Amino acid sequence: MTDSSSTSYQSRHKPSSTFSSRGDYLEHELQIMAPRRWRPNLPFRDYRFEFEDLVPAMAATIGKIVMVAAVVGAFAGPLGLSQEFVIENARFEMLIAAILFVVLISGFLNPNANLAGTHGPLIPLIPLIVASGGHPMALGILIGVFGFILGITKGGSLLARLTSNGVCGGLLLYLGFIGITAQITKLYSWAESFDMAYIAFVVILCTILMYAWLEHIQMRWLAIPLGACLAAVIAFALGAPFEFTTSPSIPNLSPAYWWGEDTGWQLGLPDLQSFIAVAPFAVLAVAMWSPDFLGHRVFQQLSYPKKTDKVLMNIDDTMLSASARQIVGSTLGGGNLASSWGTYIVPAAIARRPIPGGAILTGILCIVAALWGYPMDLAVWPPVLSVALIVGVFLPLLEAGMQMTREGKTTQSAGIVIFSSALVNPVFGWSLTVLLDNLGLIGCKERGKELGHAGRWIIPGMTFAVLCAVMAAIGMFPGIPPLLASFAHP
Repeated sequence: MTDSSSTSYQSRHKPSSTFSSRGDYLEHELQIMAPRRWRPNLPFRDYRFEFEDLVPAMAATIGKIVMVAAVVGAFAGPLGLSQEFVIENARFEMLIAAILFVVLISGFLNPNANLAGTHGPLIPLIPLIVASGGHPMALGILIGVFGFILGITKGGSLLARLTSNGVCGGLLLYLGFIGITAQITKLYSWAESFDMAYIAFVVILCTILMYAWLEHIQMRWLAIPLGACLAAVIAFALGAPFEFTTSPSIPNLSPAYWWGEDTGWQLGLPDLQSFIAVAPFAVLAVAMWSPDFLGHRVFQQLSYPKKTDKVLMNIDDTMLSASARQIVGSTLGGGNLASSWGTYIVPAAIARRPIPGGAILTGILCIVAALWGYPMDLAVWPPVLSVALIVGVFLPLLEAGMQMTREGKTTQSAGIVIFSSALVNPVFGWSLTVLLDNLGLIGCKERGKELGHAGRWIIPGMTFAVLCAVMAAIGMFPGIPPLLASFAHP
């Protein structure tokens, strides 16, 4: 963009008092913005801060604390590392993300790149990665390299264009439903652990009523902060145990400490065998980015008004940002596995806010939480965590999926992607259904004819074949042992 773009934004900006409603003002802001890709974007010249930016910032900070701790903890368990190690590394990772990437890239250099978050779907595979001789640094570097290749060749946006509304809607439905049921199950397990299961029931019921009320008054963007506060107050009032245990401190910032033989990870630096062992998992991790990133962009499109294409998340730019964040974070000593930051972009879309303002606030909140320590205890408290994820991520995904599958023959593709995702995982379901849908076997047959041979079967077929080969090699097909003996469960 040229300087005239920012001048246009400044000249077209109007005070909120000149609009009939707050919603009209926020929609106008989205329509007049013209972000500069890989050029400086300055507050008040190219965008503004609004109260609504606090909503995705709070949700993203809560999600970041939880997800990073979950990833590092999944590595730490098999490696015999302590809970203190998990907390310190998670705090270190939050500083890396906030200072070097969230503020610098998404808030300043490229507001079209979503924040680089955490790769949640890869968490169940981490124990297998460790058992196979995988090294966290080797895995992170390879994910970054493969992701950079996919982003620079615009492979992510290509796969997104080949995914129909039916496939994408079905994927959102599956992810939303699985996420909601998982969080409800976790909340009940937590409450049952101290024989007060009714707390989970009361918290969930009140959350449902609160969400319905916010929908009625058209203030759904308040669901995360209000829901988190409501859950905390109800759970504590009913006698749920809670205490602050994480005190203020600065985590160790030395890569030499984290990658030492007797300190940090206690693994030393990776060798060639370490990179070979994690290569299949790195391929799979990057392959899982496409449906994840696509879902986030589509949710933006469904939530934003017309004429807002300039502020939509750029899939390829987000892949480049996540790849750079992955390589830098792993090299410095962090254990996070990067992806598009879902707990930020979904609430931001609901609040009808662009990426940059909330990104800067997210960076600030992450720095405060990492250094202060106490907010980390509250954010990972099960009632706060589960309610925030349900109303801020999974329920909106479910609604978006339903909206995308209301017309035409989209229900056929949606049904198949849900069915096949339940059989193996969302990566298998997405790649198989894209192939079937583009071949015209399901969904809209006319759409398949317009794609040409490359889009109809060559690219989807190659994608499906490569992903199946990787999943078969590491043993991800239920009931079928891994083709490579080194990935067999001990």
